[in-house]
Amino acid sequence: MKLLVTGATGYIGSHAALELLDAGHEVVGVDNLSNSSRESLRRVEALTGRDVPFVQADIRDRAAMEDVLREGIDAVMHFAGLKAVGESTEQPLAYYENNIGGTLALTQAMEAAGVRRMIFSSSATVYGDPARVPIDENTPTGRPSNPYGYSKLMIEQILRDLAAADSRWSVALLRYFNPVGAHASGQIGEDPQGIPNNLVPYISQVAVGRREALSIFGDDYPTPDGTGVRDYIHVVDLARGHVRALEFLANAVSERPDQLDQSPQAAGAQASANCHVWNLGTGRGYSVREAVAAFEKASGRSVPVQVAPRRPGDIAECYADPTLARQQLGWQAGHDLDAMMRDAWHWQRQNPQGYEV
Repeated sequence: MKLLVTGATGYIGSHAALELLDAGHEVVGVDNLSNSSRESLRRVEALTGRDVPFVQADIRDRAAMEDVLREGIDAVMHFAGLKAVGESTEQPLAYYENNIGGTLALTQAMEAAGVRRMIFSSSATVYGDPARVPIDENTPTGRPSNPYGYSKLMIEQILRDLAAADSRWSVALLRYFNPVGAHASGQIGEDPQGIPNNLVPYISQVAVGRREALSIFGDDYPTPDGTGVRDYIHVVDLARGHVRALEFLANAVSERPDQLDQSPQAAGAQASANCHVWNLGTGRGYSVREAVAAFEKASGRSVPVQVAPRRPGDIAECYADPTLARQQLGWQAGHDLDAMMRDAWHWQRQNPQGYEV
């Protein structure tokens, strides 16, 4: 199949592009380069020996999206969007306008071009502060603790409604937890511009000497060591989960529209028939201090830390129950925390300034 990958030069998008190419698919990348580098896809091309046509555009530019979608695209993997939890509490309008507005423009362009298969990059933040862990797909949503999570939840609802209204659409909502690590080659990895918002790139930059110390935001949570607990998943495992979801949608047998039960009572069933939800995580939670210790072990370097106040929007504990993805997609994470930190360090050591030359 020929895939349009939005946010293709970003951290997860570039790894997904590589895995798609390795699986025999074609990839066209689109990105506005607001927080990423074109160099990532050049390295994907070098690693795979395959070309990745690239369009620099914003997904909010519907005309540009229609143009690229009419070039024989079969499906869309949608990663483009703003993603920093803390920043979203400070700039909610930017997050709603960019993430929701961008997705609306993209889906309208897809409809106009007759492309109706999407794998959407959602997030465990849609669950908010869960009453229990591990979190499965039946855990209630609708209680995100920050605007970023609400933007993801609103997009999920838009896509659910679209799939319920038109059986020609086929949608996967992938709720994933905390992507870390890098490709084993060390050629592509996480390269945030400015101050990192996520834990592991910040640890990496401290270890490589770009920053003095890691701030641990809160050490008084009700967790074993007082620091936040998260389900860290290797980005390559995550990317492979997207490929499995694509294959699932492609192989799903769809009923003809005139064979569907159009009664109101059947609306929910129709939505679930062509709109699927999967958690992508390891099923294991690690604290911030455990992650730091694993990185120090992998790098052989000390990572100085300092405790800072909790950040708005953060929760104490969040990790997945990935059983459904294993059962339906035949997918499960294959990298442990040591491997994640080893690959993260391998990337940072080879690229101390990220993609900057």
